Amino acid sequence: MGLSWQQGPLSPRSVGRFLVEQPLPERLLFAEPLRRRMRVRFAGEWIADSEDVVLLHEPSRYPVAYFPAGDVRADTLRTTDHVTRHRDLGTTAWFTVTTPGRTTERAAWQHVELPGHAAELRDRVAFAWRAMDAFYEEDERVVGHAADLYHRNDIRSTSRHLVVRDGDRVVADTHRPVVLYESGFAPRWYVPREDVDETALTPVAGQTFCPYKGLASYYDIGGRTRAAWSYVEAWPEVGRVRGLMSFEPDKVEVYLDGRRLELEPGQTVVAHGIDRGLDPSEILRRS
Repeated sequence: MGLSWQQGPLSPRSVGRFLVEQPLPERLLFAEPLRRRMRVRFAGEWIADSEDVVLLHEPSRYPVAYFPAGDVRADTLRTTDHVTRHRDLGTTAWFTVTTPGRTTERAAWQHVELPGHAAELRDRVAFAWRAMDAFYEEDERVVGHAADLYHRNDIRSTSRHLVVRDGDRVVADTHRPVVLYESGFAPRWYVPREDVDETALTPVAGQTFCPYKGLASYYDIGGRTRAAWSYVEAWPEVGRVRGLMSFEPDKVEVYLDGRRLELEPGQTVVAHGIDRGLDPSEILRRS
């Protein structure tokens, strides 16, 4: 979650509310200075480099980085006839991004008829994330989307009693689970593998990608598909859950201190594909 997606405060699915007398508009966009140097790489070349990036938070979307046009290599943007209309920001002109090494259609855009209240985005260009080779903050690659300043993961150890059952079979039983609090999500409980009956787990093909945690591997439990998962090589920022197991409470029975957990509304996430050219171990090597 961030400010405007998943269950953030500016998301249509927010779990909280603003304590105001009059209802807020149905859609609120929020723009703020990133205050970090950000760079864009395309076809092996740096095509944008700026310390004046503005981050746009739009309801139900990941944050998008907007670069001053003057900080983008002018020879890489080619105007096209393709024009769309943003419901809040007006006419949007699209560019082909081109270098001697590659040309990609509709890979960047600019809002060219902004309303007065959105002046922060004037004369700024945004790039389609998947069309670029990579985005960087200073010399470190940022993956998945522009880093959301409002997304965080907090991990806590606890002595609470967590039991996972598949019918009469005990799959996990521990007094030392780890709970991961991720912005906008219900707590997720992770169990050391020593406290899991791994004979109950069947590894399945296919992984999903989280920009904040890494690659998730999945396991069937009996006839319940993908009922458990593990970040076998979790990224350094969440290293405490590396290799631990977590379980879907809507697929198997998960009890915390005797109370059965349920999957809370709004917790379903669309799987995030890996960025162009990203070797997941690249992030691990960074540490």
